[in-house]
Amino acid sequence: MKVEEIMTHNPACCPADTGLQAVAKMMVDYDCGCIPVVDNLDSKKPVGIVTDRDICCRAVAEGRNPLDLTAKDVMTKNVVTVTPGMSVEDCCNLMEENQIRRIAVVDDAGSCCGIVAQADIAVNVSDQKTAEVVQEVSKAAA
Repeated sequence: MKVEEIMTHNPACCPADTGLQAVAKMMVDYDCGCIPVVDNLDSKKPVGIVTDRDICCRAVAEGRNPLDLTAKDVMTKNVVTVTPGMSVEDCCNLMEENQIRRIAVVDDAGSCCGIVAQADIAVNVSDQKTAEVVQEVSKAAA
């Protein structure tokens, strides 16, 4: 099975200077917990990812005012990506190795064209592989 068969196509994306409140609103509007941050909305090359957890841990929990922050202020900068033609197994392995719950999908031009979340794996892949991904991603960092 290929990544393109299970990914969410054309996810909502934002530039790094997007206000954090607008990012959170996008999560509500698109019913997702992650917004890829891109260099610009034309090329859509990923430069980071903002998750609902990033907003909680890197803004609210630190006592920073989310209304004063942008996506760049809380995003995870080291973006791990896969391609639509990659196998789901390889995608799962990358998620496990990097302990990430969501992974951006980029096309041949490096543009964000999709996203794979643990939920996509749970719905489309064997229970055993799903359990393995969840277990590995959830391990405490050494």
